[in-house]
Amino acid sequence: MSAFDPNAAASPDAGLFGLDHSPESARVVVLPVPWEATTSYGGGASRGPQAVLRASHQVDLFDIETGRPYEAGIALLSEPAGVGDLNTQATAQARRARKGDAKARARLNELCEQMNDSVQTTTQEWLQAGKIVGILGGDHSVAYGAIAAQSGRCPGLGILHFDAHADLRQAYEGFEWSHASIMHNVLHHLPNVKRLVQLGVRDLCDEEAQRIESMPSRLRTWYDATLARQRFEGTTWAQQVERILADLPHEVYVSFDIDGLDPVLCPHTGTPVPGGLSFQAATYVLAALVESERRIVGFDLVEVAPGRNGSEWDANVGARLLYKLIGWTLRSQGE
Repeated sequence: MSAFDPNAAASPDAGLFGLDHSPESARVVVLPVPWEATTSYGGGASRGPQAVLRASHQVDLFDIETGRPYEAGIALLSEPAGVGDLNTQATAQARRARKGDAKARARLNELCEQMNDSVQTTTQEWLQAGKIVGILGGDHSVAYGAIAAQSGRCPGLGILHFDAHADLRQAYEGFEWSHASIMHNVLHHLPNVKRLVQLGVRDLCDEEAQRIESMPSRLRTWYDATLARQRFEGTTWAQQVERILADLPHEVYVSFDIDGLDPVLCPHTGTPVPGGLSFQAATYVLAALVESERRIVGFDLVEVAPGRNGSEWDANVGARLLYKLIGWTLRSQGE
């Protein structure tokens, strides 16, 4: 990095954020997972990693809040072996399953499990190498393997979950590993996850509402409408964030579905919902999390989908959010 000029324009063939770190030399590695087999409304999330890579070349590397995250080293890994082919197979099986093919549904669930295993194995390998690992989706289901790997190393782990949706369905369209079931699967299969705290949620079904009510000791959901009303009546965002973070343990994994933001910032995401967080409100939460002396052990950014008309706005926002996630994660670990 001695000859690297952080003030210069990025080369078109440069790595993430225009950097030239290798995974071995980088402190932070980002694993792209181009997967959207169970997407139930809008598509495009599998193209998110490449779109964010392109947009990241326009991100200035000095960050007013976190300083110079790039100096620690940031590298984009290759996608897990075979995930692209698995996504193609699984997407075809999903189409058949939606037409009532029970064998296709069973096969889809098997393919999803293979994707989970691949992400978990890759995450574990890089964690063992001493790296901070982030996941870049893909739909939200890709986060499961990473959370499984982190929870195996961090008993008592907390999850801070930004999302328009609760993602607590036992299954959706018969798909057990659906993007709409990611947090149900985390709570059901990963006992080392001590606490799940959700914010931005404004779209959920009866099943999910009942699950939230039935798990007060392990699950806390801060509804977008409730938070907005409190602010209209005089409560500050700083006061609300302090209450939100109070439910989290010391070690935290951040799972960030971009549709937790106002859809003005992510109009092409798969399931946009009116309402949500501004960019500044979301990054304020990350700052407050770190200033509370909690430690971010890892993160994911999912559901970034480029527009079919060539719009790069979603990826532009996603790239900047990814840089904030990296910067605050480094700060939380004293770097």
